Amino acid sequence: MGLFDFIKNEFVEVIDWVEQDSNTILWKFPDADKNIKYGAQLTVRESQTAVFLDEGRVADVFEPGRFELITQNIPVTTTMRNWDKGFKSPFLADVYFISLKTFTNLKWGTPNPIILRDPEFKQVRIKAHGNYFIRVSDVNKFMMEYAGTNSVVKVAALEESLRSIVSQNFAEALGEAKISVLDMAANYTELGEKIVPILQKEFDPFGIELVKFQISSTTLPKEVLEFYDKMTNMNMVDDMAKFQQFQQAQAIEKAADNPGGGAGEGIGMGMGMGMANMMMNQQNAGQQPATEKPQTKEEIMDTLKDLGKLLKSGILTQKEFDAKKKELLARL
Repeated sequence: MGLFDFIKNEFVEVIDWVEQDSNTILWKFPDADKNIKYGAQLTVRESQTAVFLDEGRVADVFEPGRFELITQNIPVTTTMRNWDKGFKSPFLADVYFISLKTFTNLKWGTPNPIILRDPEFKQVRIKAHGNYFIRVSDVNKFMMEYAGTNSVVKVAALEESLRSIVSQNFAEALGEAKISVLDMAANYTELGEKIVPILQKEFDPFGIELVKFQISSTTLPKEVLEFYDKMTNMNMVDDMAKFQQFQQAQAIEKAADNPGGGAGEGIGMGMGMGMANMMMNQQNAGQQPATEKPQTKEEIMDTLKDLGKLLKSGILTQKEFDAKKKELLARL
């Protein structure tokens, strides 16, 4: 290699950025401290901008297009030393490319439950998750306040930095909305629109625009969900007596599904005996008023079959079953 070739190779002649992945927001051109040749070609693609730094300060910003780096083509706002003097020699500068596209599906969530005043439950703890979209809106602010001297900035790193800001301000917006947790799922869009301006104030200093904010789920504590389920079940019945019968039937069904799980020896047995006694009281001809019709043979046999199922599931003991069986057979 001749001396002329060596000198030529020390000069950067082509500057551009072909994005290798969709998750990079900022990328520093790897000039390795080479001199940028006067008249070098700069290509800035759509949804990109090129930023020239002179001694750590933003000197020039190039929008999409192809530029020949000569005095006549340099932006009129330049602060680069000597560019305004029409020099013909190489120069040194740090060149950064920034993606201006919208980055989607950044995740957010509340690390701890948010305590809310609720018109239905008075106070309740709630967790929430979702996603949001952002883009770089002010290159200077983004470079100075966030990117700094990093040679590469990935969206995952930005997402991590913004996570606490998003979760804290979501809690504030949720408190101001005063929406019952029972109605929250129907108001996700409204809540998302309310939080955008609140978060935008936090993003502005970094030169970031919040394009969209979405809530995908809210989670209530287990005890609240259980209470809500009971309220729903009660709304399905006409009176408390029917509700109690419904609970007893549910207990028997669960115990039958798990005959060896101890339900027949504890609470499940108590429920089962209550149901068995209720069945027997209703079907016991000896205790029925004289105006009621005595049980038929078929009805007594059906009762025996039902008691057999309770015995098989472990709800009735063998002794209890035998006593009821003897009583029923005596009526045949």
